[in-house]
Amino acid sequence: MELVTLRQIQEAQRCLLDSGLVIQTPLLKDSQAMFPGLGHLHLHLKLENMQTTGSFKIRGVINQLESILHSGELNHKQLVTISAGNYGKAFAYYLQKAGLVGTCIVPLTAAESNVLLLKDMGINVEQTPTWEMQATLDHHILEEGDIFCHPFDDLQLIAGFGTCALEVLDAGIEPDVVLVSCGSGGLVAGVAAALQLVSRKPVLVYAVEPEGSNTMWESMRVRHAVTKPSVQSVASALSPPCTGKLCYAHCKRYVEDVILVSDKEIIDCMKILLDRGIKAEPSGCAALAAILNHRVPDVEGKDVLVLISGGNISVEELHFLIPK
Repeated sequence: MELVTLRQIQEAQRCLLDSGLVIQTPLLKDSQAMFPGLGHLHLHLKLENMQTTGSFKIRGVINQLESILHSGELNHKQLVTISAGNYGKAFAYYLQKAGLVGTCIVPLTAAESNVLLLKDMGINVEQTPTWEMQATLDHHILEEGDIFCHPFDDLQLIAGFGTCALEVLDAGIEPDVVLVSCGSGGLVAGVAAALQLVSRKPVLVYAVEPEGSNTMWESMRVRHAVTKPSVQSVASALSPPCTGKLCYAHCKRYVEDVILVSDKEIIDCMKILLDRGIKAEPSGCAALAAILNHRVPDVEGKDVLVLISGGNISVEELHFLIPK
């Protein structure tokens, strides 16, 4: 299976710079004093929750869709994807800026606020029962001739996500240990690949998943991408029913291991961040939760990089999860 190359990640970085649709997100260097009890380590936080669409997803989406445009494949066709969360928001944002038409298929269980947001951004939204989503997608591809944009298992997406790691290296941080929240595995695949291909010293990259949706954890142990329809976690963006095959292949090559954290640890971490002025969604907190709960081996004296991957959570949702 083809894995992303350093050249592809560097080309993605140039693509993002040319687009003007992303920012170089803040990097909080040596921020360990914000979290008493960590021990002796150097903690660096990459704040992708402050990205233009509220998460890292836009990095991959721009690279993915620009690749389609430049290939000439689009012509008079439309784009279609499946997403009820951050990918869908980034997809709609790009289409709005580019003046393109596309459709996002979302489950009936999707939060109403997310659906309204997508519609407000001008994208066609089709809500359907979960069990009918694949048939709806097939209709768009086979009958309408639309081009499917995969929401996670795509080489151009992975290359785009890898640009986050290049920014860290460009800022002068060469981490020993890296923690990345993991759903289907696209972000950790891109970040791990970029670091392992560029770093001048060994880097241990860990994917972090909720205990209730541990698809990458299980995939790494059975040595193939798995599907688990019964996954469930407060971190919904980290709870897809399957691991991407391409994402798994990258993790198998570049990721040291998968660490699991509980929903309680994720919520507690979200509260700690909020108390320190950083708004992060549950899915954006899993990686930090792992280090705060001492789940990561051999970090004493090390440079530890943690990605806060997203901040798309409303005040109402925050109040529900942290009522006090």
